[in-house]
Amino acid sequence: MSLKNFILGLAATFGTAWLAVVIVPFFTMRAMDPIVVVDEVAGTEEVFIPKRTGRVTDGSAVYAANGCYLCHTQVVRPTYAGNDMFRPDWGGIPDDEERGDTRRETNPFDFIGEHFAHVGVLRFGPDLSNVGNRVIHNYARGGDPEMWLYEFLYNPRALPERRKSRCPSHRFLFDQKPLRGQRSRLALNVGDENLEIIPSREARALVSYLLSLRKDQPVPDDLDFAPVARSDDG
Repeated sequence: MSLKNFILGLAATFGTAWLAVVIVPFFTMRAMDPIVVVDEVAGTEEVFIPKRTGRVTDGSAVYAANGCYLCHTQVVRPTYAGNDMFRPDWGGIPDDEERGDTRRETNPFDFIGEHFAHVGVLRFGPDLSNVGNRVIHNYARGGDPEMWLYEFLYNPRALPERRKSRCPSHRFLFDQKPLRGQRSRLALNVGDENLEIIPSREARALVSYLLSLRKDQPVPDDLDFAPVARSDDG
């Protein structure tokens, strides 16, 4: 093989991958038409736009600054790309008390309104597309989901069932202060009784963002990539 053919082959190999992974998705997602959700019962129409404002937006920046996307994805893959629906609660809650089965795959509109889509790099940890739902329904077990997340961020391996967690401690996101008067509502139940450990502004923003990750809002039928079992039941 000549040097010229080698260089052309190398350029074609990397160029094709770059075209498929970067260029095509960019031009596909940069100007998506609004999707309208029709409520036939109420007779109303609404544009499908996930709400991300205020502290949730700040939390997304904290999520990025701490490299959470290096270990966690936010993509429930479609079946043709490797089915994630079999993983416990990754795609949603199969037995939600109010709405029933809320599981579905990720669609491009889930990232509208985000300055940066945290699709993720690797899955050293679980996918976080629906971590807000998981904390509320499974982990907190009727307790305070916000406090559960604070305690997990402070010490991911505190609970016996999470001794093998590979998530690093984020103690640097918490402030330690002398206890003066009544203990703060957000104070963690750890440390010296004369001190209180409370989440910083960055920790509160991050937890607000994590709790907002709940892909259970109504979507149009053409975006509702639900499990096959649901369509069979209907």
